[in-house]
Amino acid sequence: MAKKVRRQEVVIKKDILYRGKTIDDLKSLDVREVAKFLPSRSRRTVLKNFDKIEKFIKICEKKIQRNKRIKTHLRSMVIMPKLVGMTIGIHNGKTFQDVAIITDMIGHRLGEFTPTRSKVSHGAAGIGATKGSKALKK
Repeated sequence: MAKKVRRQEVVIKKDILYRGKTIDDLKSLDVREVAKFLPSRSRRTVLKNFDKIEKFIKICEKKIQRNKRIKTHLRSMVIMPKLVGMTIGIHNGKTFQDVAIITDMIGHRLGEFTPTRSKVSHGAAGIGATKGSKALKK
């Protein structure tokens, strides 16, 4: 009889890297220092508006401490490493859609993840909407 050998599965947690740096390393850096690792368009935006981004991150951290929901209209805000793991309600023009920020979103804009236009599904035409249905209108 053959013996059944049970293998022990070893799960090794890989550090998630962004451009050669771990997310924990990037979270410890200043906003302007993180900008060096972003693509050019995002880097220029961050360097111009670093004070607004720092203010937004502080507001988010305060709301998390008070267990409040983070809501924003700032669809053009660049996602920074300090926002990873947060759930942010982003306004789409009508409601706030919750978006969980993950590492793949770094360098993108918040508005990219909440579409402003929804798919329209039209129903059937009503009575009087077409020439053939006018005869039924009596």
